[in-house]
Amino acid sequence: MPESVLVNKAENFLKEIADDSISLDDIEDFDVFKSLYFKLDDRLNFLQKLKDDMDIQGYTTPFTSLSKYGTKTVADVGADEIRETSRHNKIFRMKANAKKNILDRVKSAIDSHKIALGNLEQFGYVKCNSCYKKYSMDKFKGMDGQCECKSTSFSFKVNKGRTHRLEIIPYLPLSGNYMVLRGELSQYTMESFNQVINILKQERKGVVKTISLVIRFRDDNNRLIRKNITLESEYVDNYEEEARRRYGRNVRIEALRLNRTKPAIIDDKHARTALALAYAGYAQEIISEIEDDILKRNLTDFKRIRKYDEILEEFENKRPDFIDMYDWDAIEDWRKSEIEKRFRSLNYQDRRGNMARSLRRDLKVRENIYKNIFKNIAYTLIVWDMFRYYMTTSNNARRTKPGPFPYIRVELDREQRKAFQTTYAKVIEILNDFTDIKIIPIPEMDLLLYEKFKFEKEMHGSNIKFNHVALGAALINQNSDVERESISYAFNINESKIKQEIEHIDQIKNPQSDRSQEFLELIKK
Repeated sequence: MPESVLVNKAENFLKEIADDSISLDDIEDFDVFKSLYFKLDDRLNFLQKLKDDMDIQGYTTPFTSLSKYGTKTVADVGADEIRETSRHNKIFRMKANAKKNILDRVKSAIDSHKIALGNLEQFGYVKCNSCYKKYSMDKFKGMDGQCECKSTSFSFKVNKGRTHRLEIIPYLPLSGNYMVLRGELSQYTMESFNQVINILKQERKGVVKTISLVIRFRDDNNRLIRKNITLESEYVDNYEEEARRRYGRNVRIEALRLNRTKPAIIDDKHARTALALAYAGYAQEIISEIEDDILKRNLTDFKRIRKYDEILEEFENKRPDFIDMYDWDAIEDWRKSEIEKRFRSLNYQDRRGNMARSLRRDLKVRENIYKNIFKNIAYTLIVWDMFRYYMTTSNNARRTKPGPFPYIRVELDREQRKAFQTTYAKVIEILNDFTDIKIIPIPEMDLLLYEKFKFEKEMHGSNIKFNHVALGAALINQNSDVERESISYAFNINESKIKQEIEHIDQIKNPQSDRSQEFLELIKK
């Protein structure tokens, strides 16, 4: 496919996606849910095909040809030839930029669709009405509407215990327009966006990936040779022996460098950006719905604050005709003067320019509400969702099944768990009081994650069938002071199931019989 045709094809498809808004109305209705899931899945398949075509045509390294073109110009080349070379370079650079930008947008769109589909997969599943077998939506789509038992009658079930937040889907850059969406964020929403990005970029302690060596040895003809070699991480403890095995006993190592990798919690920049935009956008929606109620409860005069904002907004872009449009200082002085006149007429300000004390207090209170509560909503939501995802899924599920967080690390080390150390209790209280979001403050979430990962190793090889949602709730109950009733509410799981998983934990950690102890010792080995 010609390059220009492929670029146009991708741009047109992304525009179609941008023009098609996502609605979550009646999402618990199977036909509505299925329609959205199938549409997003079909789009993802098409986007991945576009990316494959771009990779084949070299879109990943579009500037390679520029490094070769025109590099052999000599002093006696004529001016006409130099101009022609420069013109061709500009054309090639424009084409290379177009390739780079469209591939970047396609990658962003792919990750955004993966996030949306991962949340939908977690949200619901299909159950055959004849044999009662359960199917994920991914498997159901490939069955053409027919169960293995030949039945075509299915029921749709909402999985309330799983981790999902469908509300973020409309705010994902599904058309790859993450730059546009980021530019539309307000000041506080941008701060929320950066907070989430920093969480998702939390890196683990560096792990040696490769060893780079500069060695010197003599070949069969007694010639002295200096060579750069790279060894895999498996040779980190015996790189000298490996170098001697390959190049002889007399090899000398002149330089050594350990190349370390520091994977982040979400180890893909487009997925991080898409998640941060989605959670920040959803947080902004929550703020718009609850802002007035919260301010009315905390301000002495809510209507006065609204009038104050209206006056500032009225003169924000106003310009009188008698002042030159390019005289910015004069325009700003006029705006300031007009605003002060209005404030004095309403007794918001005295003749000396001092703000009324009660108004000054209300402005300070509102600033603190935005800074300490509204700004931290997106952070609180994504930290809770990731914590719950880790606590309620198995190691194997995180490794093999699609989830709401593409490219998430299967297990976190101490450095990465630091992202879960901060809990905004006041934000959680506000969300519980003013929204339907189920979330509870859990202290030391990082230590609870450590207990979860440790127990996953202890339970490896056990023949006990765990309910992983209840297991996560049980581990929280056993390793914190949070009441079982609160955990049951937040995790949408019956207390009886939590109690059953506590018994399973005890069976693993405190085996009663000698035979059970021997079995556990074998598992540990």
